Amino acid sequence: MLSREDNERITRVGPGTPMGEMLRELWTPACRSEALEVDGAPERVRLLGENFVAFRATDGRLGFLNEGCPHRCASLALARNEENGLRCIFHGWKFNVDGVCVDAPTEPADKREAFAAKVPVKSYPVREAGGMVWVYLGRREAPPPFYDFEFHTPPAESLLRCAVVHGNWLQGVEGQLDSAHLNFLHSTSAPSRGTAVRSMIQDGSEPRFEFIDTEYGFREAALRDLPDGSVYARIREVVAPYYSFIPGADGQPRFVVVIVPIDDEWSAHWYYYLNPFGPVPDWYRNTALDRSGPDDNDFAADRGSVSTIWNQDRDAMKKGHWSGLMQNFVYEDFIVEESMGPIADRSQEYLGSSDSVITRFRKFLFEALKNHARGELPFGLGSDVDYSAIRALAIRYPGNEDWRDIDLFDPPDYAFQDIDAAE
Repeated sequence: MLSREDNERITRVGPGTPMGEMLRELWTPACRSEALEVDGAPERVRLLGENFVAFRATDGRLGFLNEGCPHRCASLALARNEENGLRCIFHGWKFNVDGVCVDAPTEPADKREAFAAKVPVKSYPVREAGGMVWVYLGRREAPPPFYDFEFHTPPAESLLRCAVVHGNWLQGVEGQLDSAHLNFLHSTSAPSRGTAVRSMIQDGSEPRFEFIDTEYGFREAALRDLPDGSVYARIREVVAPYYSFIPGADGQPRFVVVIVPIDDEWSAHWYYYLNPFGPVPDWYRNTALDRSGPDDNDFAADRGSVSTIWNQDRDAMKKGHWSGLMQNFVYEDFIVEESMGPIADRSQEYLGSSDSVITRFRKFLFEALKNHARGELPFGLGSDVDYSAIRALAIRYPGNEDWRDIDLFDPPDYAFQDIDAAE
């Protein structure tokens, strides 16, 4: 468990908080690229407890500004997007993508240019990659090098979806890190193309976990011994603080979960479904979309709430469904996170051996906070990490070999024999 003070330190993300200031050092996913059309409506974005607007100007460049107009604080989400800038509908003041006030028509014509040049407008560096707009909200003069994740340059038919969850960001991240719940929460809902994998989940076969610490987080292997003496390993990468790379077999699709703080009590859960080897196949796309909402910007909006106990179906539970939560299996994660309250009180926890990955991640966060207080960049950002070399993988290998020795980008052919053949 954590003390209440430590819980506050790693969950609160507003301006001036230790965690909030550290997270602002990162390139952060803000919104979908396709949400920003040339001269289209600005997109209101809330990140880390602050409100912003993102827009695409006439020349195609992106702008990212504080939401409030610096004149009288009217929302620039209402602004006219025209002629390479946002013009506030209140008094007509106009701002370009660089955060410069280029017109203040309420001022005398002979003083207007000089006045506009002095108007303080906060703009932020932005990048586009992988169908998303990324922003740097930190205080340094120059942002850190941009991530070059594999999913930043996916095939054209990848799938990007977001769920907005009423729960602190850390609840979401820790839910992703916790593999032990697969045997329970998702035991009757998790999709699987192989009967052996599903059997291991449903029969409660417990994996053993091994880790490799990295500058950016850690690599985790969940290992299960198979009857023929081989080992089935699900190797995932955790890139602190937001990213969990979920494995697929070589040549098969996989997904990345990115959990970003909207504020202290709300979080955005981005799901990036991709296949590094080609288009996302129909069966995988159908699994991602199954029993979920149509809005890719909040696909789980139909999950219910505490007032309806999230539409839990007790009759289905009596008939064998574990959770009674009958929509897409990832809804189960969102609902459990929300059930903890907006900010889980970790001073009331009683952790067990299966929670080792949770304690490992928390220690990593506290160490990063300590280093950041000394002026260091967190999570390996100041090093030469090759983020493009990060990949998760599900493999099967002989029991006398070590998963650490397998090249995740060029694994041996035997690693992908059908796991069902080992039964």
